[in-house]
Amino acid sequence: MNPAALDTLQQHLLDALNPPPAEARRFLHGRGRRWPGLEQLTVDWLQGVLLVALFRQPQADELAGLRRTLLALAESTAWRASQAQAIVLQHRYLPDSPGEWLLGEPREQWQISEGGLRFQLDLGRKQNTGLFLDMRYGRRWVREHARGKRVLNLFAYTCGFSVAALAGGAEHVLNLDMAKAALSRGRDNHRLNRHDLARVSFLGHDLFKSWGKVRKSGPYDLLIIDPPSFQKGSFVLTQDYQKVLRRLPDLLAPQAMVLACLNDPAIGAQYLIEAMASQAPALHFVERLDNPPEFADVDPQGGLKALVFSLAAPAS
Repeated sequence: MNPAALDTLQQHLLDALNPPPAEARRFLHGRGRRWPGLEQLTVDWLQGVLLVALFRQPQADELAGLRRTLLALAESTAWRASQAQAIVLQHRYLPDSPGEWLLGEPREQWQISEGGLRFQLDLGRKQNTGLFLDMRYGRRWVREHARGKRVLNLFAYTCGFSVAALAGGAEHVLNLDMAKAALSRGRDNHRLNRHDLARVSFLGHDLFKSWGKVRKSGPYDLLIIDPPSFQKGSFVLTQDYQKVLRRLPDLLAPQAMVLACLNDPAIGAQYLIEAMASQAPALHFVERLDNPPEFADVDPQGGLKALVFSLAAPAS
């Protein structure tokens, strides 16, 4: 982060705040490698909170320069007009990813909106806030395809897909994640949106030890797979994704659809297409969803891959 890069950052943020978006958005996706000198930086607008994440430890002068740039931003006319309240600098390269509040009173939780839906976030005390903004189009797709369907949401985390599915008229959603605290936040997210919790189930189990429970609640018309790339002791993408895919025929209703996702920059979409063809050949690849434009990457295979598959035969 040399002075030229920090000048670029400041101007980019001033432009993004004039005017600010009405909903949560990524302002700068340095990890897409389109901004020289800012490759290890992301900036998210959380409707009043600017969350700046550093993924690599900077030199002391670089960190001081970044802090000065962000505090100068807070003195700008654009910042005051945006009615923003806080700037949080998150040190993702440190254990527990601590958040440093450069401006504003520290708060552990914050609410944002996306597509008219409400979500509760964690600020400055966990590695992730609770909602991945690059999956915005994926949640929109689920909302558009959920009406009347039974939905299985694997690796559900805080149930963003589930909230979208209920908003889209899903008959029922089963959320599975071994992190019970994340599922508890998922319940909160549904309550925020005044959803009928009788139409939502939460299963806090290790997927690979729970196939019987999952199958018992099926079959499912829509299935979502959004695993971590790596989670110590529970999931390694290159070893475990295929184990999930080969179970799909036992879980799906006729004409079912699957949204399968991966977000490892080193693994392209073709890996998942070929794995599906090998492990669940009855499922046909339909399309790869676009990523939001603010997540542009110099390598199209480097960002999020959200792929749609269908049990229906492709049109001839």
